[in-house]
Amino acid sequence: MTRTTPAPSPADLVLRNARIHTVDPGLPAAEALAVRDGRIVWLGPDAEADRWAGPGTQTIEGRGRLVLPGFIDAHNHVRLGSDDACVQLAGARTLGEIHDRIRAWRDAHPGAEWIEAEAFDYSAIPGGRMPSAADLDPATGDTPAFVLSYDVHTAWLNTAALRRLGIDRGRTSLPFGRAETDPETGEPTGFVKDFAVKGLSRDGHRALRALGVPWASPDRQYGRLAKSLDDAIGYGITTVVEPQNSLDDLALFERARAEGRLRSRIVAALFHPRGTGDADLDDFAAAAERFADDRLRVGPLKLYIDDVVEPRTAALLEPYAGCGRHRGDTFYPPEEFAELLAKLDARGFQCFVHATGDRGIRTVLDAVAHARSVNGPRDARHQVVHVECLDPRDTPRFAELGVVACMQPRHCAPEIAGPGKDWAENVGPGRWHKAWPMRSLHGAGAVLALSSDWNVAEMDPMAGIYTAVTRRPLTGGAAWQPAETLDVATAVHGYTMGSAYANFLENERGSLTVGKLADFVVLSRDILRVRPEEIPGTRAEVVVVGGETVVDRGC
Repeated sequence: MTRTTPAPSPADLVLRNARIHTVDPGLPAAEALAVRDGRIVWLGPDAEADRWAGPGTQTIEGRGRLVLPGFIDAHNHVRLGSDDACVQLAGARTLGEIHDRIRAWRDAHPGAEWIEAEAFDYSAIPGGRMPSAADLDPATGDTPAFVLSYDVHTAWLNTAALRRLGIDRGRTSLPFGRAETDPETGEPTGFVKDFAVKGLSRDGHRALRALGVPWASPDRQYGRLAKSLDDAIGYGITTVVEPQNSLDDLALFERARAEGRLRSRIVAALFHPRGTGDADLDDFAAAAERFADDRLRVGPLKLYIDDVVEPRTAALLEPYAGCGRHRGDTFYPPEEFAELLAKLDARGFQCFVHATGDRGIRTVLDAVAHARSVNGPRDARHQVVHVECLDPRDTPRFAELGVVACMQPRHCAPEIAGPGKDWAENVGPGRWHKAWPMRSLHGAGAVLALSSDWNVAEMDPMAGIYTAVTRRPLTGGAAWQPAETLDVATAVHGYTMGSAYANFLENERGSLTVGKLADFVVLSRDILRVRPEEIPGTRAEVVVVGGETVVDRGC
């Protein structure tokens, strides 16, 4: 069986002699395809490919390699990215290692006015406690230090930074977070919570810039964006969903487009922090009208209902292990959040809601149910983002309410969240069965939109697919909660058609289908046939966006 449109003239591009996994049940496989004007006009057997070729047709020789639709990363902070000007703390497992890396950076940058670092792991701090300024001071001295956690939900400051930023016992509620205080002295400890909610907001970034923190400058932001965009297209990610932006940030994407760095397509969600008013919503709607083409689209809204498990700020149904009655908080009382979501739903906004704890997730699902009862059912495709700790009683509600589960497989890897790590220890073994239940959600009919959450975890879809399929470390070893693994085809669907559907893109992207945009990737290995442990390291050898070859490694 082939799918075709009439061929009155040669195609612009022909891919031939490939093993095309279309992610389209109507035509699951093909050997060749043809592209004209950026869209697929034919799929079928290799023997028929020649009739689409002409003197000006570009030909890509598949040489039997696997071809997939371009990956759609449904939650990727390309604008936040990773910053080469920062001390890189990823992989530092102890406070001593953190000190060594900071000292080495100071030696290489003796005149630096700030020490900035990223990706510290909570588990590197001894005793399971949160870090303090006193922990940083021995390595940083009198130079102010600004250190972000690997999940960018918290910041860690030294004593000099506390002084520079004007943080003291009388000023702990900050534009960019909430400074923790010592319960005995009332003095700020140097640990700042709620950074993702406040520090990454429009007001938070403006405040950090005004205070002279270099990390928040527009040029540094653009550098992170440009580098992340280059990485994304190199991995075969042809559509990136950037989940948290202010109106100020849209100029960065416009600059990237003007400078030719926007080779992946972008869906940019706008951040809706607490206090967002009707005038802001009008501005959001206007931005959605202004940015509405297939290269840069603005529209969904990002909200938070809770925070994260590692520093025990996610909202759980039962207390954290070993923490007495503490079970975290939601950012809104449930009734208030339900009314807010109903209001946004009535205005036609799609909402991406960060929820990691089982109580946080239930609060979001209850709010969606309320919105449907008030406004009537509609194809809203609201998303619960992360779904890290899900009570089984709420699993069927995703499909029942039409809510998408936007999940990040790498977060559930044993070396990140498993036994001995803060996530697993804070939740406790009795709740490990709730951890990232991808198979249960899929089996219950929920739409899975898979993603990286870069720079919290690796951007490479191969790392995510491998982890979804094995729940093992990238280096091998025992699986954690293997009952919730996916098969490779389902994981691929989550990174393509699932993410396309989640963002109202299923008629244009997500599968290789006649009439859709010609976004596809040629892989170095057939991940649908190789052993799972061979999936990591698979490369995107050719990447095509809208019929234009944007990556060709010459392999």
